[in-house]
Amino acid sequence: MNISIITPILNEEQQIRQFLEHLPKAHGIEHILVDGGSTDQTRQMVGRYPVKLLSSSPGRGTQQNVGAAAASGGTLLFLHCDTRLPDVFCSAVQETLDTPGTVAGAFCLAIDHPGRPYRLIEAGANLRSRLLQLPYGDQALFMKKHVFEQVGGFPNQPIMEEFPLLARLRRLGKIRIVHAPATTSARRWQRLGIFKTTILNQLMLTGMALGVSPYRLARLYSRL
Repeated sequence: MNISIITPILNEEQQIRQFLEHLPKAHGIEHILVDGGSTDQTRQMVGRYPVKLLSSSPGRGTQQNVGAAAASGGTLLFLHCDTRLPDVFCSAVQETLDTPGTVAGAFCLAIDHPGRPYRLIEAGANLRSRLLQLPYGDQALFMKKHVFEQVGGFPNQPIMEEFPLLARLRRLGKIRIVHAPATTSARRWQRLGIFKTTILNQLMLTGMALGVSPYRLARLYSRL
């Protein structure tokens, strides 16, 4: 299976070296990083590694669409630069997409922090992902390239870009959650605090479900 791993980046000089050092190295794996206009040393640091570096307008959805268009793999996997894939990700992706009725998949969420509150966040996110087929972007969404193109890719919106894509995917088939976890940094929970971040995430999800403009939600998010 040929997999293109697509990662949007923007001013990630504090995170990017560790991310690049942990990228899986195997035959048939292509790594594409799409920079949204970094003004720090991110691009220079990426240039030292055997990955494909592209540029686009800022915005995670836009950047991921640019990466998908340039991908040579038949399977696309969208990976945030603060998330690590499990060792078994390649076989897990293949087995998941080979399951009848499956249109896409993602991994369970694990947060790289030992605190008990993070276990509660993981449990809630993983339950929601399985029941509603609504994983976070941190959970490394994957699908066949032709399916991604069929549903029109990510929308050009400033926040929650995976939400409309997941809705379109669910009309075609099931989004399955792999039991193996993708491990993401706790930095966004630490930046605003666990309680505030959790409430904010739920407000964003509720707002999107109720049809609130993503631009309005992005303005709300930027004020907090």
